[in-house]
Amino acid sequence: MTNSHYNARLTFKLYALAALLFGTYGGRVCPMLETLSASEIMTHVSITFVVMFVLRHFVLHNHSLVQEQKMAQLDSTLFFMASVPLALYYNVFYSFPLDSNLKVLFGMTLFGFFTGSLLQLTSKLERFEHHINTSTQFDLSGERQSIVKQMIWMVVLLLATLTTILAMVAVKDIFWLEHNPERVLDGTGTVSVIKEFIYISLVLGGYALTILILWSKLMKKVLLSQECTLIEVAQGHVDKRLPVFEHNELGSMASLTNTMLDSLQSTQDEVKTTRDVAIVSLSALAESRDNETGAHILRTQEYVKALAEELSHLEQYQSLLTPQYIELLYKSAPLHDVGKVGIPDNVLLKPDKLTNEEFEIMKTHPQIGAEALSIAEKQLGSSSFLSVAKEIALTHHEKWDGSGYPNQLSGDAIPLSGRLMALADVYDALISKRVYKPAFSHDKAKAIILEGVGSHFDPTVVDAFLAIEEKFVTIAARYKDAEQLSEESNSPLHTPPQKHVANS
Repeated sequence: MTNSHYNARLTFKLYALAALLFGTYGGRVCPMLETLSASEIMTHVSITFVVMFVLRHFVLHNHSLVQEQKMAQLDSTLFFMASVPLALYYNVFYSFPLDSNLKVLFGMTLFGFFTGSLLQLTSKLERFEHHINTSTQFDLSGERQSIVKQMIWMVVLLLATLTTILAMVAVKDIFWLEHNPERVLDGTGTVSVIKEFIYISLVLGGYALTILILWSKLMKKVLLSQECTLIEVAQGHVDKRLPVFEHNELGSMASLTNTMLDSLQSTQDEVKTTRDVAIVSLSALAESRDNETGAHILRTQEYVKALAEELSHLEQYQSLLTPQYIELLYKSAPLHDVGKVGIPDNVLLKPDKLTNEEFEIMKTHPQIGAEALSIAEKQLGSSSFLSVAKEIALTHHEKWDGSGYPNQLSGDAIPLSGRLMALADVYDALISKRVYKPAFSHDKAKAIILEGVGSHFDPTVVDAFLAIEEKFVTIAARYKDAEQLSEESNSPLHTPPQKHVANS
């Protein structure tokens, strides 16, 4: 069977269990069926249930009630319809009294309700697991079903059924004992009645307990899945959505929460876009006053990201270098030199080596950048982005041995973001052409960085650099300066062969 709502194996087991319990009751427990042997009753019941299962399996497996997961209604109806010919058969061939016929009709219908309820709850549990695993959502269309009313009706129905059955049995047994006084005198009647009460109580209690357990298990899974999703959202994963399982109170709340999360994500995306635009604007402002190019900004942020991703594999940095924090580093890195906007042109743009006095002025740009970002932080409120950006701007010229500036921090006192940017910034300065120096090769830049291990650079960061140096080469090649691209395009290696021969 291909119907995902139909479980053939479980249906067979529950039908067989119902047949066994009903047949045992009629053949061994009920004191009014002494005219029939246990084997006769089990034969009649077995034939009836086999016919029912064949109909259920081959004819009704794809019924609309199965598709709607209303098995309790379907199986109750099927069991009742099957009980009618069974009761008529007993009435015609064995002269069953009316109360015994009613017992057959009511008992079979009750077993159908219990069987269908178990199948229905099991199907819902399986469908919920499927929805969770496939991340599909339930369509909230049609009339809403109240989960509170369902639970109340379930409890009321179970209590009413138990009370009715026991009352019917009590009346029937009293009537039977009145017409069989000898069974009262020898005590067998009392034993038989007690045995019947115990049997019915255990069967009905077992079914009721199983139904309540499955119901609570389903509710627990729905609530737990929604709680887990909300925890992920609280941790920053606003792209997560609560599973919507059924059109009830929980489904409506989940749907409304998802709508709210859609709005929140849209607002957050807008804020991120505004943030990115601000970064680009501030970076462009710093770039417009500096000899460094926009490609330097792109390269350094890629270097920082590559180093951070490599270090995230180390146990000591796993808690800090989460994907979210690495993204913050990547977005914040372009602002590392934003403080240069406060440096006078005669110092910032000087093509020659700076004097000691001029260098002291240049050394103030980390503090200027950090103070500017602090002002923004006060206006906009504290945020992880501004905090990381300020941290990078302030500490990217600090050195591992404490000889850097502006605060002469050393070792782990330098934030990891500053240590990463220090290496990325120096490497890019070394491989880039400046008015005061030619562009160095990767190997020469690497050698200079290795000379600074333990003095300028954090040894662990240098180890990460060595592990991914090919990525640095690739990044440098991908984001070349416009001047370098222009020189390469005008190079003889890039001119047509005929023109090259003529010029030579």
